[in-house]
Amino acid sequence: MIEREDIEFLSEGLRCKGWFFRSLVKNRPYCIVIAHGFCGVKEMRLDTYAGAFADAGYSTLVFDYRHFGGSQGEPRQILDIKKQHQDWHAAIRFARELPGIDPEKIILWGTSFSGGHVIPVAVKDGRIVAVISQVPHLNGIATVLANKTVQNMRLGIAAWRDMVRMILGRSPYYVPAVGQPGDLAAMTAPDAEEGVKRLCTEGFEPNTDVAARIFLSVGLYSPGRLAGKMDMPWLVQAASHDMTTPVGPAIKAVMSAPKSQLIIYKCGHFDVYVEPRFDQTIGDQITFLNNCLE
Repeated sequence: MIEREDIEFLSEGLRCKGWFFRSLVKNRPYCIVIAHGFCGVKEMRLDTYAGAFADAGYSTLVFDYRHFGGSQGEPRQILDIKKQHQDWHAAIRFARELPGIDPEKIILWGTSFSGGHVIPVAVKDGRIVAVISQVPHLNGIATVLANKTVQNMRLGIAAWRDMVRMILGRSPYYVPAVGQPGDLAAMTAPDAEEGVKRLCTEGFEPNTDVAARIFLSVGLYSPGRLAGKMDMPWLVQAASHDMTTPVGPAIKAVMSAPKSQLIIYKCGHFDVYVEPRFDQTIGDQITFLNNCLE
């Protein structure tokens, strides 16, 4: 049975909390570093992924970003792209120092918003052996255009309201990360609210608010532009019916990455996380790692 160990590490002076799942397979000194997407926390099925990877012979480190989940950071629910990149690098440094882990055998796994993060992080690090991006955010304009114009205007107004509050030293102006179509929320595709609920175990209710300032950055954040610099094996898993992170940028990105592999599933953005699609997506990830690392 795979045991889960609580861990913590420092990122820019603040503690990030996480879990470490050590594989029981001998002579497999790999470690997969995992973090969630937009406002997600480790309790939202990341233990399921980590357990599957550990069973397959890959130790796995899961962490929460600063300002989210069990990690430090005030005010809460501040999504800052630069800070999240810093957290990734801090997690990688920590993983490299774990007993039994080869510092040259680190793998990155990201999903949705973090499926984009892993690209600039891997490129900057320069020593990552493989990367997996699941239903990734790769192009800011494409993600923004998935919303209607009126919705983007409402989110922009909320963002500036939050920025003014920040300048005045007041508490953030929050909006829900997920809602129904027509709601003032970050993700309002018809499958979004129910999709997020399916990620949560019974009795667990995550804080799904987010400081609205992030909406000034999403449209400018296109990590897929760095795909051509991905010189390690890279698996991109996209969903053909994705109304949150459209499939088009994934197709374009893999064409410029020399060691990339693209798999498109006939499902929506949130279907890949849960049954019946989960077994296929995690199985493809493990097959990818086994093929490119052995």
